[in-house]
Amino acid sequence: MPPVVLALRRLPSPRLTGLGAGLFACAAMLVLGVLDWLLFDGSPLVYGLLFLPVSALTALWVRPADLVTAPIGVPIAFAVGVVPVSGGSGGIGGQAMAVVTALAVHAGWLYGGTLVAGLIASVRKVRDMGRRQQQRAAAAARAGAGGGAEAAGPRPAAAPRPGPAPTRRTAP
Repeated sequence: MPPVVLALRRLPSPRLTGLGAGLFACAAMLVLGVLDWLLFDGSPLVYGLLFLPVSALTALWVRPADLVTAPIGVPIAFAVGVVPVSGGSGGIGGQAMAVVTALAVHAGWLYGGTLVAGLIASVRKVRDMGRRQQQRAAAAARAGAGGGAEAAGPRPAAAPRPGPAPTRRTAP
């Protein structure tokens, strides 16, 4: 196998719920936003480049039952993490306007990360559906080759199991 594939297989593979994946993405982007603000003075390029792998990891680490939440949670995480990078001043109103402006100006990064998460989640879902179809086909093949009990016709209905007698209520 190529060394890249071997390196990827050694990475951790946690299975997060939809809420856990959203919280992971929000926490990671908030930490990366603060680090970007401290180290690079709030560079939007650095923040956008760091958003893409967080989006990919979120889509890779969410459990199969919650795959639809990955493309929903990463834009929220982008908005959470852009707060320290936006550089607003003048109170709550100034900070809110700076966040809205940053979201509008850096929408390309937002769409790109959402697209990455959506593509990864879609590919994982298609592979999961194919795997389930193969398992059903293999189970049907085993059942068909396992003695022909299904070909003999329907099974007779099972007799009811004895249980406690029903209690009757009488009028007083």
